[in-house]
Amino acid sequence: MPAAPTILFAGDIVGGLGRRTLLGLLPQLREQFETTFVVVNGENIAGGLGITPKLADELLAGGVDAITLGNHTYRRAEIIPYLDSGKPIVRPANYLATQPGRGWTVVEKDGVRLAVVSLSGNLHLRAGRVAFLEVESVLRELEGKADHVLVDMHAELTSEKVAMGWHLDGRVTAVVGTHTHVPTADARVLPGGTAYITDVGMTGPRGGVLGVKKEQSIQSLRTHMNVRYETSDEDPWINAVVIRCSETPRRAEAIEQVLAPWRPAPQAAGRS
Repeated sequence: MPAAPTILFAGDIVGGLGRRTLLGLLPQLREQFETTFVVVNGENIAGGLGITPKLADELLAGGVDAITLGNHTYRRAEIIPYLDSGKPIVRPANYLATQPGRGWTVVEKDGVRLAVVSLSGNLHLRAGRVAFLEVESVLRELEGKADHVLVDMHAELTSEKVAMGWHLDGRVTAVVGTHTHVPTADARVLPGGTAYITDVGMTGPRGGVLGVKKEQSIQSLRTHMNVRYETSDEDPWINAVVIRCSETPRRAEAIEQVLAPWRPAPQAAGRS
């Protein structure tokens, strides 16, 4: 196998500001960490809910190699045919087989094949099949098709994500958690050689509440009334991890968090 690759995985991209933050920082991050692959969770990129073909194409054109999704996969109807177009974008593999899209993709660069797998938690999220059972089918399908495997476990509960990390330890290169938008402090390589973190966090406005305007979130929590949420435009950061793969297939040498602010040029700051 060629030289061991490095993977940059960015947590949930929130809104236009999150997209600009990612694309604004990506060139320097690729150079700094000498990344081979860039993978992002894009399920919140369209105004905080879902993704559109135009935005997916913008990510792919901007240097992203694969996009994972989650519980907001189908929020935008226009994305449905795109999910079956062969582009490197994946919805949770444990959704119903009848639902549009696929649960894994393989991207290749510098002679290395990386499989990107999306899974949804079953606790407090709507997924048609049990993630712990479905991932076994996925791994069987990937036999002989990938040198390294990255799994995005998009789940509400930390316990479900931690359990998935242990379940797959030694069988995949990395298990990265997404969905809660708050980075956890437990990035490590598990004993079997799988890089793990419970939640990568989000890429977007840290000045809000999980990406939305803080005043609106506070109002909703104070009044118990429905409030129309809008994406915040304050304090953009990227939350990501860099995974250094081993020369041994499906093993990692290290995982490092990337938590960095983006300071756009004045003319770019107000653009949607």
